[in-house]
Amino acid sequence: MAQVKGPETHHVTAKADRIPLFQKVVYGIGSFVNQFQAAAIGQLISVLNLGLGMNPALVGTIGAIPRLIDAFSDPLIGYSSDNTRSRYGRRKPWIFFGAIASGILFALMFNLYKGQSENFYFGYVLGIQVLFVIAFACYSIPWIALGYEMTPDYHERTRLQAFANVFAQPVWMIAPWFLMIMGSKEIPIKIWNWTIVTFQTGFTDVVHGARVIAIVVGAIIIVGGILPAIFNREHFKDLPRPEKKQGATHVIKDILGNCATSFKCGPFVKLVAVTFLIFNGFMLASAFSVYVIFFYVFGGQPTMDLMWQNGGAFLGLFGTLSSICTMIAIPLTAKISTKLGKRKTFLLAMCLAIFGYVLKWFGYNPEHPKLLLIATPFLAFHLGALFTMVPSMVADVCDLDELQTGTRREGMFSGIYWWIQKLGQAGASVLSGVLLNVVGFNISLGLNQSPQTLLYMRLCDVGIPIVTSLIALYIIMTFDISESKAYDIRKQLEQRRGKA
Repeated sequence: MAQVKGPETHHVTAKADRIPLFQKVVYGIGSFVNQFQAAAIGQLISVLNLGLGMNPALVGTIGAIPRLIDAFSDPLIGYSSDNTRSRYGRRKPWIFFGAIASGILFALMFNLYKGQSENFYFGYVLGIQVLFVIAFACYSIPWIALGYEMTPDYHERTRLQAFANVFAQPVWMIAPWFLMIMGSKEIPIKIWNWTIVTFQTGFTDVVHGARVIAIVVGAIIIVGGILPAIFNREHFKDLPRPEKKQGATHVIKDILGNCATSFKCGPFVKLVAVTFLIFNGFMLASAFSVYVIFFYVFGGQPTMDLMWQNGGAFLGLFGTLSSICTMIAIPLTAKISTKLGKRKTFLLAMCLAIFGYVLKWFGYNPEHPKLLLIATPFLAFHLGALFTMVPSMVADVCDLDELQTGTRREGMFSGIYWWIQKLGQAGASVLSGVLLNVVGFNISLGLNQSPQTLLYMRLCDVGIPIVTSLIALYIIMTFDISESKAYDIRKQLEQRRGKA
């Protein structure tokens, strides 16, 4: 293993540390599944308000309660995955089961029909989504942990996360079109002003469209989700069997002890805080983006149907272009990281994203909607860089933790990391619904929302992620696992394992 000789010298990844292309592709398919379910729920959940007339605060509550339950199950699943010993490995049995169970539940979640009460819709979707998020955590937490351990190399970890992140970007090209597809009986495919072909969806209404799309998404989760369980290799598959804890009390005590140890790891806590701020700031703000595009940018349409069709088409275009830009930004971020290191690259990427949000404010122009597209290359660095750099940095933290504790705990770190994020998502889900009511949005007003309401929605959409990103920048400046320190940790670990 080559060593860093000075601040300007960068390690060259050894051939043995490189992950084969096939392994990256399979892990990337898992990433597609991981993000597809989140993007699909974000789009389909709006049918409760826009298709069935449910109060947005109740819709926000549906998003919050399952995440609260899911959040507390994540450390348990991560702990269980770390301590699983089977002929198939620590992670694979969980990934396989979670993919199948969650795919079935997703298809059932939006099996809705008009004519029921608001309480029925609330109870049905809430109950299915609670089961879904627990089942999907059985897939996602071990899958994320698997990515932490697939290579011991500082830069190859970033390349793996970049590869997986790029593989997931088609999700954001597809999902933004769901609203338009759900609300359309036919979809014309045009080149400039010429209609080439018109597809008949066969949907009677947006609720029918949501039912069909949910079945398709569920099938994709099952098929794509089981592939990492079948083909990916586990680096720490054959660890010694841990000491078996007798009784629930001892297991709970051990889990709490693992949590306490994790929170004593300063670099990990910083990464958790940074992701919490950026990701949940984005999630909270994104709840307003659909409403701003529909009711402000395209609010001047003669009818609600035209607003839905034109706004949905533009939202799809914006999402597709954003994904294309993100697919460029992610490998660029990984490339820059090999020159500047992870921390400096992260700082640069977040500054570009903040500039993008400033452009987004001026891009919200009803007279010239396409001005909004100018912001997309800069906004691409926001979550694109976050979920490329931070998982790679968490993998480095796992090495530091092994050096300090003598235990590999990727699953526990994965569970705690997403436990905190999902608590934030739950809060963001509730707060977004409450804020929509506070700013005065009322679906019964249709296209007649007040100018003050439209202004406040734009302020939330742009201002929230700028503020949270600035705070995150301050925190990440103190992250101290550099490239040279990471390789020094690895050297010590390999010497220790060799002696063992």
